[in-house]
Amino acid sequence: MLKKIHHVGIVVPNLDQAMLFWRELLGLSLLKSAVVQDQGVKAALLSAGGTEIELLEPIAAESGVSRFLARRGGGLHHICFETDNIVAELDRARTKGLQLIDQQPRPGLAGMICFLHPKATRGVLVEYAQPREER
Repeated sequence: MLKKIHHVGIVVPNLDQAMLFWRELLGLSLLKSAVVQDQGVKAALLSAGGTEIELLEPIAAESGVSRFLARRGGGLHHICFETDNIVAELDRARTKGLQLIDQQPRPGLAGMICFLHPKATRGVLVEYAQPREER
């Protein structure tokens, strides 16, 4: 079952510059940051009350985030829903005939993640995340 909105993903051209706004001007605290090589991004998760903001800077020209930035500029990229059982949610989406980007969950900054294709979700990139136990 989907529990809540875990985070909203925002593409930025420069993570360090974006952090000035989100951390220093808005006062959001950094939860974690990392380079996620297989996604071709530098990413940061910031606490925003009971949810999070994920900032994504592309580091690989061939990544989806890089293509998004080139086509649309920075801005809202995806919405992520938290679940306790990502395998069951992915199977449920598959059973309903939804087009998937990920056939299996994979590691991401928010824990184990997977994406539904925007063609299946009325144009919105939807992510599921099952946070790691250390949260």
